[in-house]
Amino acid sequence: MQPDKAATVRGWLNKAANDLRGARIDLEADPPLIEDALFHCQQAAEKSLKAFLTGHDTPFKKTHDLDELGRACLALDASLSESLLSVSTLTVFAWEFRYPGDTQVPSMHEVREYLDIANRLYTAILVRLPQACHP
Repeated sequence: MQPDKAATVRGWLNKAANDLRGARIDLEADPPLIEDALFHCQQAAEKSLKAFLTGHDTPFKKTHDLDELGRACLALDASLSESLLSVSTLTVFAWEFRYPGDTQVPSMHEVREYLDIANRLYTAILVRLPQACHP
C-alpha cells in the first residue's frame, strides 16, 4: 500500500479510536452522557468502515448510513458479515439525540452493547488492514 493511502486510512482509524474513547469517557461521567456516547459509537463505526473502503480504493459518498457502507465493505470481504450484523442499528445515533425531541434514551446496558458493537467492528476492520495502516 502506498504511504499516502496508508496515512489516510490511519487517519480514519485514529478518528474512530478517538470516538470509541469519547464514548467510554462519556459513560464514565457522573451522570453518564448517554446520548453523546451513542453519537460516538455511530461515528466510530462509520469511520472504521470508511477506513476499510479507503484501504481498498473503494469510493463512498458522504453518508452516515452504516448499512450502505457495510454492504460496500461486504462486497470486498464477506468475512466481515458477523461484525456487521448489528452495526446498522447505530446509524440513527448520527442524528437521533443531536436535537431536542421526545426520543427514548436507551438504558446503560443497551449503550454498553452498542459500544461493544462499535468496538468489535473497529477490531475486525483493523485486523483486515495492513500493519502500515494501524494507528
